[in-house]
Amino acid sequence: MSLPVRLLALILTLAAGIPLAAQQRWKLQYFYDAKDEQFVINDLAFPSPTRGIAAGVRLDGDRVRPKCVVTSDGGRTWSDVKIKAPALSLFFLDESVGWMVTKKGIWKTIESGRSWRKISKQKQINRVYFKDEQHGWAVGDEKSIWGTSDGGRTWQPLPVAAEVKTTKEYTHFTWIDFSTSQAGTILGYSEPPRRRSSRLPEWMEPEKASVRRQWPTLSLVIQTRDGGRTWKASTTSMFGRIHRLRLRPDGTGLTLVRFQYAFEWPSEVYRIDLKNNTTKRSFRRKNRSITDVALAGDYAYLAGFVPSGTLAQMPIPGRLVVLRSRDLKNWQEMEVDYRANAHRAILAAAGDSHVWLATDTGMILKLTSE
Repeated sequence: MSLPVRLLALILTLAAGIPLAAQQRWKLQYFYDAKDEQFVINDLAFPSPTRGIAAGVRLDGDRVRPKCVVTSDGGRTWSDVKIKAPALSLFFLDESVGWMVTKKGIWKTIESGRSWRKISKQKQINRVYFKDEQHGWAVGDEKSIWGTSDGGRTWQPLPVAAEVKTTKEYTHFTWIDFSTSQAGTILGYSEPPRRRSSRLPEWMEPEKASVRRQWPTLSLVIQTRDGGRTWKASTTSMFGRIHRLRLRPDGTGLTLVRFQYAFEWPSEVYRIDLKNNTTKRSFRRKNRSITDVALAGDYAYLAGFVPSGTLAQMPIPGRLVVLRSRDLKNWQEMEVDYRANAHRAILAAAGDSHVWLATDTGMILKLTSE
């Protein structure tokens, strides 16, 4: 008499000494599979284990339309929500209150993303962060750093932006996050455009692009240690752009560096320990392009794809990959639904044990033991 498949897998796992958590896998929950259309998810937020929001653009030939879907049951079912502009990024303060950044301004919801109201015409913004419903910050292009004390209706420039001695039109701030109520970080870069002899994208000229090597970029890091009352800027010249920074309250975490041009690796991940003032490489592989990192409970996650060549900006999606680690050093590749592919993956966590990811190919997956 043969053992049930699940029981046999359990016995083999225990015999091998592998933690049961390693048997978790990424299960496809949502896939936008309309003919001749594509849902490019630009951001994903799960402010609670049940409430989730994914937003971006729907591509229909040459037409670009905004699209947003929401869930109230942890991702088992998703419903469309009408938005009036393509979303660039999302930020949620709690299960109900959130903000959506678009090229045409900033929108707010008090209904878990089921409806949105435009509150500001502020442009050139890439991302926002709010410490409460009234006080927050916005970062964006042309060396933009703003603060608000009225929930995002009006914005005032922060003086620290002027302290960064870079050319305005080449300076972009792309990330803001707080690891504690007092410690926050803004990431950005300054990079003049390259002169090119052709108007074709690099992936259409792989021979030329392969010799167009990565140049050092001026990376910008702006930090606060007093809850945003004061900010201090620092700059460093390095290969690639600092794409993400995720820190735990104890000062340990991960930072992701991505490369834009031909380079030996498409990305690198570093583990950070602010208490001991150390930064060490944690992960890099030539055949794994990491696009996001996340921390949830005792685990850290890397999400990305298998690149099809040496160019970081090839538009061809590759097989989705996710890796997990407890110690930020040793990474285990996880089981992912075989249908999932992407050119960009975005992670979202709610609490210590609820983790999802979205792709720019219209897929949403959940980490599950089912």
